[in-house]
Amino acid sequence: MTVAAGTKTQAEPSRWQKMWKSISIVFESRVATVGLIMVLFWLIVGLVSLVWTPYDPNASDFAQNLPPNTTNWLGTDHLGRDIVSRLMTGTQVILLKTRLPGDSNISIPIGVAIWGVLGSLALGALLGLNAGYRSGWADQGIMQVLDALIAFPRIVLYLVVIAALGRGDLVVIFAIAITGAPGVARLARSLAMDIRTRDYIRAAETRGENVWFIMFREILPNARGPLLVDAMLRVGYAIFAIGTLGFLGIGLPPPDPDWGNMVNEARRNIFANPLAVVWPALAISTLVIGLNLFADGLSEELSRYQR
Repeated sequence: MTVAAGTKTQAEPSRWQKMWKSISIVFESRVATVGLIMVLFWLIVGLVSLVWTPYDPNASDFAQNLPPNTTNWLGTDHLGRDIVSRLMTGTQVILLKTRLPGDSNISIPIGVAIWGVLGSLALGALLGLNAGYRSGWADQGIMQVLDALIAFPRIVLYLVVIAALGRGDLVVIFAIAITGAPGVARLARSLAMDIRTRDYIRAAETRGENVWFIMFREILPNARGPLLVDAMLRVGYAIFAIGTLGFLGIGLPPPDPDWGNMVNEARRNIFANPLAVVWPALAISTLVIGLNLFADGLSEELSRYQR
């Protein structure tokens, strides 16, 4: 008579282990790691600026009664305002806080660029899932309206929205969400059209599940990977949009500076003080490049991991 040897059951990984396994995918890609470092640098700069900046970002050396030989690491602009302090404060309105209308001292967490992308992601996913899963007249109607929006240049749509609603952080968020939603919707539609043919969707339909349940509990979780990668890229597009509107003088209102407005103000004195243009332009480019590298590397690793 033989006795079967007891088999050891493998312990199921904890929630923290699963979370770390998901995060560690980023560090398997050098491209994604470099992009993450660049993004984290500006995020840390913004967090530090909430409690400390070298000087008042909106006051000149004369207004602050500072001596003429004050040490400014990156120099000053044409009004004598410290560039480092203005760059640090400009990071806040892009990544960390959104000012509510009426009182510039009242704000909500998360910056304008991220809120704009979240808005475009929510609206685009809603429209794209409905178009891709329902198909037929719903698909035709939704996509025709979105294609009409795509036909207009983005800068024209920005100008129309701001001209109709005025300047403000919430207006810029609305403009970014409206202009970004069609691209998200097209991606969500293509994913939904592919996923709706899977067996688990047929099983959910056989059980008599509601259409909204199928779209948001069956299709959306399986489409979130490409949508999140696309959203990271769109944060870079949103930063470019904020910089463009600031350069045109119709972007985020004062008192907090934004990088596009810094470039616009400094370009008038570019021959006398060229570095005042270089530093905010470099800030925009490094943050956008970091986001693109992070998204590209993450997309590559997710594709390899799924294979």
